[in-house]
Amino acid sequence: MAKVIVITGASGGIGAALAVQLGQQGHRLVLGARREEELNEVARRTGAEAIAVPTDVTMRAQVDRLRDRALEAFGQVDVWVNNAGRGISRKVLDLTDDEFDQIMAVNVKSALYGMQAIAPHFMDRGSGHLINISSLLSRVPFVSFRSAYSAAKAALNALTANLRSDLAQSHPGVHVSLVMPGVVTTDFQRNALGGTPQMQSGASATSAQTPGEAAAAIVHLIENPVAEIYTDPSQAAMVLRYFEDVAAFERQFRRA
Repeated sequence: MAKVIVITGASGGIGAALAVQLGQQGHRLVLGARREEELNEVARRTGAEAIAVPTDVTMRAQVDRLRDRALEAFGQVDVWVNNAGRGISRKVLDLTDDEFDQIMAVNVKSALYGMQAIAPHFMDRGSGHLINISSLLSRVPFVSFRSAYSAAKAALNALTANLRSDLAQSHPGVHVSLVMPGVVTTDFQRNALGGTPQMQSGASATSAQTPGEAAAAIVHLIENPVAEIYTDPSQAAMVLRYFEDVAAFERQFRRA
């Protein structure tokens, strides 16, 4: 059955790949991102009934407008994907106030705005699926120059889990899911504030996925809602090793 699906950060990377795959399945799409030209091109590529809504997700009013445009166009929303995000290349001791605030705004507050915008609609309907796109770095912070990004995604994980717990009690028909991609071959590295330096050898422990591969995992999640997924299921084992003995994992990583 065709669903109405809202995707933020849809002008490139995983968001664009997800929009194309969902469009091919006949879903109706509402796509949000700041880059209007690229967003319109993605909407055309979906081959589906899709509207592009230029949106700065760091502005609550614009996230609310994205929801309102979806409801005006289609009368309902079935799935909302908080996908927008941005990285930064700064170690902990090098972060400035402005840099930290910006990364939190793009990666955490934007998703909070999305959750608060759409959850009441889902609650009124008694159904819906909210999906927050996090990162493997939220669980295993193995790239120290992504310190603020890792912290932001860890905060997003906590917000997601708490919302899921709340809604499970009062609105069991509303699903809340967390998605954790690992390394994905998008422009994320190039677009990170400060660029992206050469990763240390230990980072090779995570194999790269294409945006299409990561998006396919999200498509499957939409069809089969669960609490959380890694887009590369093999990375779940690495997360378990990390939490079983953080110090041992870090020593081994440094030797890699």
